Amino acid sequence: MIRIAAVGDIHMGPESKGLLRPAFETLPDSADVLLLAGDLTRHGTPEEARVVAREIEGLAVPVVAVLGNHDHHADCPDEVTAVLQDAGVRVLEGQATVVSNGDARIGVAGTKGFGGGFVGRCAGEFGEPVMKEFVRYSRRCADTLRSSLEELEGQDCDVRIALTHFSPVPDTLAGEPAEIYPFLGSYLLAEAIDAAGADLAVHGHAHLGTEHGMTSGGVKVRNVAQPVIGRAFHVYHLAGPERATAGAPGGRVGA
Repeated sequence: MIRIAAVGDIHMGPESKGLLRPAFETLPDSADVLLLAGDLTRHGTPEEARVVAREIEGLAVPVVAVLGNHDHHADCPDEVTAVLQDAGVRVLEGQATVVSNGDARIGVAGTKGFGGGFVGRCAGEFGEPVMKEFVRYSRRCADTLRSSLEELEGQDCDVRIALTHFSPVPDTLAGEPAEIYPFLGSYLLAEAIDAAGADLAVHGHAHLGTEHGMTSGGVKVRNVAQPVIGRAFHVYHLAGPERATAGAPGGRVGA
């Protein structure tokens, strides 16, 4: 079994120093990788990013992250990314990476993603330029997620995981006001995941949402926002050797 630890929306600030480190230091006993699903800071400042960096620096498992909307708020996401990378985190935006822990080769494709809504109740590329750009930005995020997952197909990965901040499905938003669903995710992310294939999709962002969901193509989706999972991280078990090929989801997801 391949063990995937994940959490998002930890929203760390100066007074959060040391809050998660004790739990993260137990990761080698329970997980092969730690995925951070965005909103790692409160306002996206380098100072807050340094708090996050101290929580994860030198951990005995690989750490892979995407940024969230909070991490963009101060308009310096590149600086936030640099701080995290200096601490050993692989920060993805439209990219893929393969991490190894023991015999496991874990492929992760990541993007922050964006909003737009879901089939039947979604924004379209019509009207004012700002609305068209809103939808085009969502589409660009989804396109890079698809190409990154496809890139992993030829890299001998035991499992492939889609890591986003915004949700690909409405299932994991249950509990949030329906009026804000368009600002919590986009069906375009799910289309990308189903087109390229994945064994698991992980996201955050929806604090009042639900943990479990699934794409229409059968890929398991997990909302790992910390207010949802109620712990420092949650661990999911993937049966890597049973993974299907040709772009179809196949790994079993436990927990």
